[in-house]
Amino acid sequence: MEITFSPWRLDYIKSDKKEEGCIFCKAMEGAPSFDNLVVLKAPNSALILNRFPYNNGHLLAVPKSHKDSLYALSSEERNELNQLLCYAEKAIRLIYQPNGINIGMNLGEAAGAGIVDHIHYHILPRWRGDTNFVTITGNLRVIPESLEDTYKKFRDFFEKDPPSF
Repeated sequence: MEITFSPWRLDYIKSDKKEEGCIFCKAMEGAPSFDNLVVLKAPNSALILNRFPYNNGHLLAVPKSHKDSLYALSSEERNELNQLLCYAEKAIRLIYQPNGINIGMNLGEAAGAGIVDHIHYHILPRWRGDTNFVTITGNLRVIPESLEDTYKKFRDFFEKDPPSF
């Protein structure tokens, strides 16, 4: 069995420096922009870049509703979120051409959620060998692409191939 450690996550989870209000609710207020990292907005959800990505192209699929569980969402919201996940997968595959993709959600602090009261999916492109000793021994992640470049790639893709919701 392979075990992956991410010590930087514990620092974030234990941090007392939490922003006032919900970062996802704030991001949903405006139009997509680099300032809020929203790359695509649907009527009830959005795709947002992770400000602290694990890899290039790390997206978050976030419902507009401030809920802490999937079952608290309406069926319409769940369906749209699922459509958004499918579209995010397509975008990541075409933009980054990864060897694989992780899609997952951490429900609750014990499960690893850094933001426990507003559910969200993580969608991460993965490549063979994308983890190495530097992450573990040096508590360092190497993300070769800037958030600005990642944002532009996704916005360009969504403008050329807009989803229908």
